[in-house]
Amino acid sequence: MAQVHHAIDYVEIPTTDLGAARAFYAAAFGWAFNDYGPQYAGIRTLDGEGEVGGLNATATPSRGGPLVLLYSDDLDATLAAVVAAGGEVVAGPYEFPGGRRFHFTDPSGVELGVWGSA
Repeated sequence: MAQVHHAIDYVEIPTTDLGAARAFYAAAFGWAFNDYGPQYAGIRTLDGEGEVGGLNATATPSRGGPLVLLYSDDLDATLAAVVAAGGEVVAGPYEFPGGRRFHFTDPSGVELGVWGSA
């Protein structure tokens, strides 16, 4: 699955119980998962060839909803553009399996993330 520069690419759903969340989404929607340890599971695409999101047991669930992630061909340039546009970087950039990412808030305080492959 090819990523598209600055497109919504991935959605993380925070959970307090990874096992219960996996069971719920598997039963309700037929989702399958890639395991990345006791705190994270990737949500597989329907064809099983990629991921569209993840269940994150290290994040705090809130009424604000899941974390939307954009993809960037040039993470450092995107970070600079976010800051120049008035966004506030609240995490990273940091390494993770598959690349690097950072989180930012927009002028209303909504948190999003941007990732780029390694």
